[in-house]
Amino acid sequence: MEYGPRLPNSRAGQSTRGGTACDEHARLLERNGFGEGRLVVDDAPTPVHLSNVLDGLAENPALPAGLVRRLVRYRRGFGHVATRPDLTLDLIEEILASGHHWLLHSLALNPQLPNAVRMRLAAHADPAVRAALAARAHDAPRELYERLIDDPDTRVREYLAEHDDVPADLLARLARDPDPKVRATLARWWTQAPEAVRRVLLTDPVNEVRAAACSTYYARRPHPVPPSDLVTGLLADPVTRAGAVRHALLTPELAARLADDPDYQVRRQVAEHPRLPPAVRDLLAGDPSANVRVGVFGRRDTPEPTRHRIYEDIQQGERPLTDLLNDELDDAALLQQVEDHMAVSELRNLRLDWVTANPLPYLSSPYICFRRSAARSRALPAEAVIRLLNDDDNGVRTTMATHAPHLVDPATAERIDREFGPDKKTNWRPADEFTFPPQTLRRLATDPDPRMRCLAPRDLDLPVELAERLATDTESVVRHAVAGHPNLPVHVRRALLADPNDQVAHAAAAAPALPVSEMDRLLTLAGV
Repeated sequence: MEYGPRLPNSRAGQSTRGGTACDEHARLLERNGFGEGRLVVDDAPTPVHLSNVLDGLAENPALPAGLVRRLVRYRRGFGHVATRPDLTLDLIEEILASGHHWLLHSLALNPQLPNAVRMRLAAHADPAVRAALAARAHDAPRELYERLIDDPDTRVREYLAEHDDVPADLLARLARDPDPKVRATLARWWTQAPEAVRRVLLTDPVNEVRAAACSTYYARRPHPVPPSDLVTGLLADPVTRAGAVRHALLTPELAARLADDPDYQVRRQVAEHPRLPPAVRDLLAGDPSANVRVGVFGRRDTPEPTRHRIYEDIQQGERPLTDLLNDELDDAALLQQVEDHMAVSELRNLRLDWVTANPLPYLSSPYICFRRSAARSRALPAEAVIRLLNDDDNGVRTTMATHAPHLVDPATAERIDREFGPDKKTNWRPADEFTFPPQTLRRLATDPDPRMRCLAPRDLDLPVELAERLATDTESVVRHAVAGHPNLPVHVRRALLADPNDQVAHAAAAAPALPVSEMDRLLTLAGV
């Protein structure tokens, strides 16, 4: 995990000035108050990223009211102080009178504003301010939504279309909005709209809107069901056909026709239809699209030899994405190749509800997605849980641990977190689901793996010497994790405020334990 940019002029871990990137980093740390496991206590170093530090200070819940007022007068940042929940009415008036774009924009994002202030912002001349207000104005009075629903700026109306707390009669007006982007947004988000509204969206003259209204994916559950009398027309329309398949009465004749559709997404929906005739299922098992074959693979009624053949064919056909991008392919062919590449990942992550409902037969399945789906069951006997906690696949282990945390001891939780390798980038980790004993966290403070060292600051009673050691760590991700710890000495906090990594400095400024004297010093450095 990276929290900041790589060191300049470095390649393959080597600094162009000689030595490793770690050496270069150590020089930066020393220049800013770090050195040899201790921190210089003489003069407070000047923050390298003062603007980021002040943004962190704006989030600090312990910032005194007088210093909040001083921070409001800072004009070189993004005005994050205006999002604070403790703003007084006189401070709000000062922000409104400032005319500063970022302060006003941040104020509009503040969910704690009095409704009278919201109404004033709804009439603001800057459309970005009104859009920010619409984005965060949850549970607002009707009069505010009435003011915004006809706003001339499209972004304002798009944000309103995403809200489920706007009165239904006002939302319904957006179904006939002059901008198709607004109508499409409404179709994706208002999944439980009245039938009259769904009909308008499903028959919209613009393809983008109809596609959003009859889709395979919506922004909110439960997914809508189109009126039955419209299904035939939706199947006849290429832009709504894929989304309509699941709602169709699938006769053998219709299934055969849709299985021959040129759009592989239509064929994928056919492959997953619960009433798919076996003959058409077997035909789609040999579909040229791996995406479609995955749909057949995940069916409960797929014969095991067919399932195994699909699995082997997709695995053997995997190619690195870089190879695909080097091919001379037209857009359609390239998209299909990328989808085929993604099918390999989907075979690992496919969620099969029918397996979760009856998990015991699949604890030793050769298919990872079957074991992962089994691990989602919350009714497994203890011996089955233990078996899956020791599975060869880290996704199975992680899934099982998060679905039966009461059966996971600290050593197993640590092992699973240490071995965690997500399929895609995420800030979440298995350790977030568990509470580790202090002795474990203190041992991890000196772990060779920086990712595990990041767990140590979760011990709020971490000894000062360990907290300080983590604050001098060469890995910015570790310094970021400890930057808000309550047991850091003042001179350590000062050095972290001047950290070469902007996110570390931000976290240090946001720490409630930051002394008021340091807060005052930072504002003085900023000239406020």
